[in-house]
Amino acid sequence: MVVTTTLPSSNTILPTTHNSSVSSSSSNPKSVHFSPIKRRELLTSLFITISPFFAAPQVNNPTNANPVSLPVSKARGLFQMPPARLTNRYYLVRAGESEYESLGIINTNPVAKTSVDNGLSETGKKQAVMAALTLKSMGACESNFWIWPSITQRAYQAAEIIAAVCGISRSHIVPEYSFLDARGLGAYEGKKLDSVSEVYASDSLSANIKPPPIDDGTPNESVSDVFVRVTQLMSILETQYSGDTVIIVSPDSDNLTVLQAGLVGLDLRRHRDLAFVPGEVRFIDASSIPTYKQPASAVYKCLNPPNCN
Repeated sequence: MVVTTTLPSSNTILPTTHNSSVSSSSSNPKSVHFSPIKRRELLTSLFITISPFFAAPQVNNPTNANPVSLPVSKARGLFQMPPARLTNRYYLVRAGESEYESLGIINTNPVAKTSVDNGLSETGKKQAVMAALTLKSMGACESNFWIWPSITQRAYQAAEIIAAVCGISRSHIVPEYSFLDARGLGAYEGKKLDSVSEVYASDSLSANIKPPPIDDGTPNESVSDVFVRVTQLMSILETQYSGDTVIIVSPDSDNLTVLQAGLVGLDLRRHRDLAFVPGEVRFIDASSIPTYKQPASAVYKCLNPPNCN
């Protein structure tokens, strides 16, 4: 049987009896007197009735413990750079040389990232094979591991080569659609690769300087912009896996250098000091990375790395 309780409105009339026999009132309606009752009075009486259930628990009586007052579980919070610890083991891999790179041309427009022209060159395929063999020799293929490549053509091709060499199915390849895009270089799009040195000169002054913009859809990202993306990626990986091996495959060097700088607490303006060549593999182990000392020059004055202006 389902019992439904409805609170009366402010104009509801409830019966009250003025004799000790309640049973007689049901048989003789004329003996029942009605008087108005206000909603506030009813709610007050209800609160007085149920308040013992929410009273403070007795110290000496654990059976009366109030479930409302139980301690709240400690929250993990957002992923911080540099992290206090890492739940997983991470390998950073730069994809091999792309077709555009073989021609000496900058190509960072995300619109073309899945294009065949953005795939690995013949040299790049060989570099990807060498990267896969290096990972295997480092023991990355021996435990439960996942490959997280950018959906950019050359990075995904490199991931497929790594999976083949390690002898696993494509089900262990998890394509990443935005956080690992090549750093957008704005107006440098389509220019010669040598001109990227101008971008790195600006990076050394401030992590917030963006390359000049362009109107073809290519983003112009500062080091800080890339830092936000890779921090979001690490937040996902540290939440999704526990005790696993994760191989991150990036189409360019900047994603990896900014990520590594953040993980080890290096001033982001010096991310270029950690540059990856095409096909390079690096295991992230904070204890094995040498301590980076700030140079005497005031250019790199930073009190809270990697968050520096």
